[in-house]
Amino acid sequence: MADIKPFFRLDSANSTVIFDCQSKTPALLYFGKRLSEQTTETMLTQLATRQEVKCAVVEEAPISLSPLLGEGFTGAPGLELSNDSIAWSVGPKLKEVRQPSQSTLEFVSVDELRGIEVVHSITLDSATDVLSAHTVLTNLSDSPLSVNFCAAPTFQLPDSMNKLVSFEGRWSNEFQRQSVDLVLGSFVRENRKGKTSHDVFPGLLVHTEGAGEQQGECYGFHLGWSGNNKLRAELLPEGRRYVQMGELLLPGELTLAKGQTYQSPSIYGSFSSDGFSALSRNFHRFVKANLLTQAQREKTRPVHYNTWEGIYFDHDVDTLKQLADKVAPLGIERFVLDDGWFKGRRGDYAGLGDWAVDYEIYPDGLSPVIDHVNSLGMEFGIWFEPEMVNPDSDLYRAHPDWVLGSENNEQLSFRNQLVLDLTRTEVVEYLYKAIDDILVEYPTIKYIKWDMNRDINHAGNFDGKPAVHQQTLALYRLIDRIKAAHPGLEIESCSSGGARVDYGVLAHTDRVWTSDSNDALDRLEIQRGCSFFFPSSVMGAHVGPRDCHITGRNVSIEMRAAVSMFGHMGIEMDPRELTDHEYSALKAAIALHKEHREFIHGADLYRLDSDDLSINFGLIDEQKLKALFAYNSVRETPRTAPNKLRFVGLDANTQYTLNLVWPVKFEEYRPSSIAAVNGQTFTGEALMEFGLQMPISFPQTSLIFELNKA
Repeated sequence: MADIKPFFRLDSANSTVIFDCQSKTPALLYFGKRLSEQTTETMLTQLATRQEVKCAVVEEAPISLSPLLGEGFTGAPGLELSNDSIAWSVGPKLKEVRQPSQSTLEFVSVDELRGIEVVHSITLDSATDVLSAHTVLTNLSDSPLSVNFCAAPTFQLPDSMNKLVSFEGRWSNEFQRQSVDLVLGSFVRENRKGKTSHDVFPGLLVHTEGAGEQQGECYGFHLGWSGNNKLRAELLPEGRRYVQMGELLLPGELTLAKGQTYQSPSIYGSFSSDGFSALSRNFHRFVKANLLTQAQREKTRPVHYNTWEGIYFDHDVDTLKQLADKVAPLGIERFVLDDGWFKGRRGDYAGLGDWAVDYEIYPDGLSPVIDHVNSLGMEFGIWFEPEMVNPDSDLYRAHPDWVLGSENNEQLSFRNQLVLDLTRTEVVEYLYKAIDDILVEYPTIKYIKWDMNRDINHAGNFDGKPAVHQQTLALYRLIDRIKAAHPGLEIESCSSGGARVDYGVLAHTDRVWTSDSNDALDRLEIQRGCSFFFPSSVMGAHVGPRDCHITGRNVSIEMRAAVSMFGHMGIEMDPRELTDHEYSALKAAIALHKEHREFIHGADLYRLDSDDLSINFGLIDEQKLKALFAYNSVRETPRTAPNKLRFVGLDANTQYTLNLVWPVKFEEYRPSSIAAVNGQTFTGEALMEFGLQMPISFPQTSLIFELNKA
């Protein structure tokens, strides 16, 4: 300890992180707005001096990066270990601090008595203000070490953080925000679904009273992991508070022999003093710069057509050619053949696992369809659900032992399918060969929609041990292996919609399927929630059928297209059912999206504080020369006229020319409020401080305004 400095500091463009190493274990002292060099770490520790309280410990146990029972910490420990001795009270002492780069610190702590090493790795991205951190645990002893919980580094929060936002939901209604007060005790969210889940997205926001989209201090945290997880925000009795996230390990799931190591999933965090939208912009920039490859960043995101809600399992070559003929003139750039193309797959009750073309439907294979699609100028994509198997399949009949399960316990029925055990080498080899064979036979396949349509309710592998941890890592490796063998192949992470959306899987894939709901009104809230952590370029967003197949709601083509336009755009319907008006409107919407696509996927997001009447947001380039703002009316206004739209994020002194660019035709009362402003020039100050009177319109109306520097 004598040679270790008392404090360590990392700085990014707008943030400072300081760690206090004066005691036995490193702890977060400060994470917030960038501090000047004049403000020293010693000043902060002096300002944080706490008094001894009656009937309490003289000095509180620290909220270290892994707060521990062995230190006397009475909150939730960051490490829960056991062996045949005293590992439960582990108390590693800081031995070394390494700095492999200017932006990374590694705190190495060792419990020599118990033979346990703990390394906390922290990186603060200098350009995006996003911190990423993980914990590495190594067993140095001769005794097997059972790991019950090993959190990513725990972060103490300022005492001004008294509000919490979590993201909850269900199938077809993901990313619903729930706000609560941070009160005495723990706010805990646990997920045992074996995947990220629809129910609990592994992300939290904590903020001060009154924080909003454009103002107030706030933090965002996300656990980048596609398996089970545990999220905690706790307010301790003495007033301290912290956030802790980690993988939820099932009993007996992880045991380390001597020399073996466990690395926790990474926690990602960022701070903003300018509200939630600024926080999201940090995360968006981080995703683009650090999770997506250069090729992914540079490639234009093609507009999709997906066959699922158009024909479901009703496949035949002539029908697919008709669909291709209808969608190509709309401007579609990628045709994705969804579920139903492989052997025995006439419904969701059979065929999963038998990844060979069904020659009863495709007597000449997929080539006639693929060649036809390619001849129309579209790429071709295809659907797989590799992790699953139907009991009614050749694969299951040959290898019933290849599924996850637990001895003497009956499998729960879930969409007529079971989960394959990816911890078995022979299972992974079978899946790799099956997928590779299709991609080799049809080399112009450029895209895989990788689905997962059930939870892992019975997580036991061939050894009888819980296997979600190893299953998740095996999934990542399989995806990487397939992509490495087929350069340029893109893979979408889908799990009955948005049940596997996280930074862990995104680091191995190209985009996520945000939700199975294509209802435009639902999608506004779902995409808004998703946008707190994910940029529009990776969020799949499709124009669905006139009558939504999930909600039954009828939404105009103009609104459906407008909502889809602000993601990775696509359509998913039977285009033969479109009226002439719908067809021309959809074609115009796709053209408008393409005109602004690079801007939409690259600009900065500004969500407007919303009410129950409308959901509004804007995209602005970094130089504040161009903007697109979307006004989405979702309910009838209780007053005669709707509220003004007050723009945000513009340069107050810049003159902007304003134009309504969507819908192409907009009918309103006379005199027209839009006609009064269309093509006119206004200062950013006028648009932000005074606002634009919205026209009287029907509910479920979307208006898109383009602003350009005059």
